[in-house]
Amino acid sequence: MDANAVLLAPCEPAILFPWVDDLSRFPQWMSLVHRVSPADAAPADPGPAWNVELRGRIGPLARSKRLRMVRSVNEPHHHVRFERAELDGRSHAAWTLDATLAPEGSATRLRVELHYGGALWTAGILERALGDHIEAGRTRLSALVATTQ
Repeated sequence: MDANAVLLAPCEPAILFPWVDDLSRFPQWMSLVHRVSPADAAPADPGPAWNVELRGRIGPLARSKRLRMVRSVNEPHHHVRFERAELDGRSHAAWTLDATLAPEGSATRLRVELHYGGALWTAGILERALGDHIEAGRTRLSALVATTQ
């Protein structure tokens, strides 16, 4: 499953970037990201790691997923990527979150691409629920950056 979202935020990239380069800030604006905590570092990690709990609800059904995510790219004010990097030695479905920022006039265009290589979240109804989370997150993130200027 691949999901893409774009936000035109009324701020400079330097204001928006801290909201997307640190997974611990995601629960403030993305309701799908239920909880985030720092994870122990591993020698192969290219950057900091977090334990992430995703939680989604569709009617009376709730699903959750726990992931260990590592920041693999960090180009300040421009590009950040997070990738799943479990330490249990088992094979896991890929999760990748890629965010790029570009100035656009007096605003910043944020493009977020989410890739999930497994089957758990791929049913059409779950994709629609993800779309709802993305739309709500776009609104909350816009409000947060507007108050930090």
